[in-house]
Amino acid sequence: MPNGLSAQRTVAAHFRLRRALAALFLFAGLALAPARAAEAPRTIVFFGDSLTAGYGLDNPADEAFPALIRKKLADAGLAWRVVNAGLSGETTAGGLRRIDWILRQRIGILVLALGGNDGLRGIEPAVSRENLQGIVDRIRAKSPGTIVVLAGMQMPPAMGEDYARSFAAMYPELAERNHLALIPFLLEGVGGRIDLNQPDRIHPNAEGHAVVAATVWKTLRPLLEPEPPASKPAD
Repeated sequence: MPNGLSAQRTVAAHFRLRRALAALFLFAGLALAPARAAEAPRTIVFFGDSLTAGYGLDNPADEAFPALIRKKLADAGLAWRVVNAGLSGETTAGGLRRIDWILRQRIGILVLALGGNDGLRGIEPAVSRENLQGIVDRIRAKSPGTIVVLAGMQMPPAMGEDYARSFAAMYPELAERNHLALIPFLLEGVGGRIDLNQPDRIHPNAEGHAVVAATVWKTLRPLLEPEPPASKPAD
């Protein structure tokens, strides 16, 4: 009889220990979950054309401006994943058709850099504006938490002064209407400079992409601050 009682006590103690350990592991898992979520990198998508894709560069994966932004993020100790969704030849109409596929992933920030090919083809700015608005609307509907950064473009006077003026104006108009962060001109300091462009004088060379990355970073960097801690409810 004493041996049986001793065995029962041993079994009971064993189950108490298992319950205590289970509770401890559960508590530890709950405590670590927020930290793991905070450490998980958020995603920046660069959604553009050949300028974004790094057309003509020897190594676009390292030299195109989205790759240089990735390096700036690492240097700043900011845990963001960078996706280069640039497609050479892309127009605003093509971007509107493609955006739903891009939005299948969770996106923290999307840099919308389209329109250059529209301008070179002489597409009416009103049509390009409607397509860009459609892209913004799709993002807002499918991923309302995504911050949209709009990268402006300009056309050379050879396209006609009225056309160039109307084309350039659509970017700040869209940014104001939709409350978007705006990069006024993606090729600021690069457009028209022979030393910073490839022989076609349209696509930046590696040095030009470094200037573009610096331009993008000025607008992007303030959006990357860590989220403020949640305020405690009032007593």
